[in-house]
Amino acid sequence: MGPEPMEYKELGATGVRLPVIGLGTWQYKGGVGPLREGIALGACLIDTAESYGTEEIVGKSLRGIRDQVFVATKISPRHFKHSDVISAADRSLQRLQIDHIDLYQLHWPNCAVPIDETMGAMEDLVDRGKVRFIGVSNFSLVELKQARAVLRKHSIVSNQVRYSLIDRSIEVRLLTYCRQNNITVIAYSPLARGIQNIKGRDPHGILSKVAAMTGKTQSQVALNWCISKSPVIAIPKSNSIGHVVENCKASNWRLSAGELRLLDEGIRFKRRGRAEAALRRAARCVGQKLGYIQ
Repeated sequence: MGPEPMEYKELGATGVRLPVIGLGTWQYKGGVGPLREGIALGACLIDTAESYGTEEIVGKSLRGIRDQVFVATKISPRHFKHSDVISAADRSLQRLQIDHIDLYQLHWPNCAVPIDETMGAMEDLVDRGKVRFIGVSNFSLVELKQARAVLRKHSIVSNQVRYSLIDRSIEVRLLTYCRQNNITVIAYSPLARGIQNIKGRDPHGILSKVAAMTGKTQSQVALNWCISKSPVIAIPKSNSIGHVVENCKASNWRLSAGELRLLDEGIRFKRRGRAEAALRRAARCVGQKLGYIQ
């Protein structure tokens, strides 16, 4: 028997369907093998960034199968001026050894550069055929609305943000907004940088109990919890083929309402409120304008 088919969701309102489990590459050390295995299992979305130092290895994993893979990468805030956006995209294309980026994302907001200048450059990249779709990452609801407001011809189709059983900050308002406006949420660190970190906030062993109830692993349960939300896909990072196989099997089944309730109520989580988010945003903005943060 071959591998189980992967479940897919539409990217924004583009008509393009992406796997609910993709492949993250932040701090990735696994080489080509795990990435190729994930692609073979249907996890044909690979996410990288110019700041990760993994675009080259992603490019190697694409050799001979570029048409089977949806490639997402990110541009660093220090390159948000118009000419720098264009140059950064060209460098990413060179490192990836491809002729277009499927999803080009602003890695963090940068209040030191006018957002209309940055988004104008992103639209130019789409018009030139170097980028298919525009996304953002780590954008708050306010920042996402500002970025959307200055677009003239194209749309923001995704927002890549931290989301897991123990970090549910986006549930305050952002998740609902994205659902209502056809913006895909790409969840990074969906296993909270290690399943042990989730278990550390699970005093009653709920994750283990739900895993036993479903016949799945604890990581599969945690990932399935993420993708149970309608606009959410997840991009766990794994350095081993075994963990890639395990992660891919978080697809094509669903936690029951009762199981979801157990996880929601039994695992301790943080959820930053609007005031804390605003303070963090203001501090980052000051740092960017003073040149301390790039």
